[in-house]
Amino acid sequence: MDNRHSTGDTARVPRVSFVSLGCPKALVDSERIITRLRAEGYELARSHAGADLAVVNTCGFLDSAQAESLAAIGQALNENGKVIVTGCMGAEPEKISARYPGVLAITGPQQYESVVAAVHRALPPRHDPFLDLLPPEGIKLTPRHYAYLKISEGCNNRCSFCIIPKLRGDLVSRPAADVLREAERLIAAGVKELLVISQDTSAYGTDVKYAASAWKGREVRAKFLDLARALGELGAWVRLHYVYPYPHVDEVIPLMAEGKVLPYLDVPFQHAAPAVLRRMKRPAAQEKTLQRIARWREICPDLTIRSTFIVGFPGESEEDFRLLLDWLDEAELDRVGCFRYEPVAGALANELATAVPDAVKEERWHRFMGRQQAISARRLRRRVGTRQQVIIDEVHGARGESDAAGAGAPTAKGRTRGDAPEIDGVVHVASRRPLRQGEIATVRIERAGEYDLHGTVVGF
Repeated sequence: MDNRHSTGDTARVPRVSFVSLGCPKALVDSERIITRLRAEGYELARSHAGADLAVVNTCGFLDSAQAESLAAIGQALNENGKVIVTGCMGAEPEKISARYPGVLAITGPQQYESVVAAVHRALPPRHDPFLDLLPPEGIKLTPRHYAYLKISEGCNNRCSFCIIPKLRGDLVSRPAADVLREAERLIAAGVKELLVISQDTSAYGTDVKYAASAWKGREVRAKFLDLARALGELGAWVRLHYVYPYPHVDEVIPLMAEGKVLPYLDVPFQHAAPAVLRRMKRPAAQEKTLQRIARWREICPDLTIRSTFIVGFPGESEEDFRLLLDWLDEAELDRVGCFRYEPVAGALANELATAVPDAVKEERWHRFMGRQQAISARRLRRRVGTRQQVIIDEVHGARGESDAAGAGAPTAKGRTRGDAPEIDGVVHVASRRPLRQGEIATVRIERAGEYDLHGTVVGF
């Protein structure tokens, strides 16, 4: 008699705990691994102690990220004892095995089959067709109403501060039809917002010479503009991340003005001083960036631009840094993140020029963030009195104080079309009726802080 549903340890469903570190691209890798494991009958445990096995998806981009990854591996070993390591840090396995020789297996990024095979060896699956049903969109680690859509792996750029190509390899673009079919499955499952990601989104398709694939009775090229246009036909918010400012990016701005994709660009400018950019070996026509930003805003006045920068890059002079601050004043970017340069092992940048002292990096970081904070606050104040579409991320109970929406009005937290989850600002929303997660409401903006907005729902 089959006794597989008994409560004994030998018959219970195998349980795996999972830690996912790093960027959204790594999160998508985690979702793929988890989807495969769930399809094979594994359950996810909320804690390492309650699992038969732990998997840690690491980040290896910066020394600080590697330290966080090593700490997560150590915690999993202490709480569980059986640990499989994957992700970017797995591309340099000796760093992990030297610290933790007891891990069961180490695999690099995007090696889904190797991770699953390692789980099989340590914890064989017990398939049950009554339990192992999966939603067609797979397992997601994000809330139900938004999802990351990865369109390619790897990168062909060789920025001097970055070791991602070493960890993840060269650019490998997915066929446009595959991306669009995945997007359709996600939207059918309730996703309202697609966050398009890759290491270099605007380089999509260059490795396959923009090869076309069949979707809905027509051919769609694997090209940045073509894919954005096709995604814009699906009825969900489409947000473009990690867009290098190649000249052809200009072509997608009219789609934003027409409402086909969100008026939002995440462009990693990294610096403005020509000497620093040359040492960084950054791609695209950086010298015309200010003119192009102005033109983008002429075409699409509602455009939100977010970016990231590095201060303290080797050889960065005070003159270079002041040029960056002047550029920031003129560009008036909406959202900006800033990193102090870290000398990542194996990065060419470490050998290009004299290192900037840590104290100088810190001082420049504070000056940069102070300047940008004033710019962001100024741009947010321009939204006061406007009506914005807001997607609701969190729903809270009634607010105690009286306000424009009435005493005890339900409150929520959401984002405008110009705000990405986790990295940008939020809108604190009051409403006369309870809101639902994933709902899109029209909100009148009543006041602005340094990073967030506050408003009241006036329509749905």
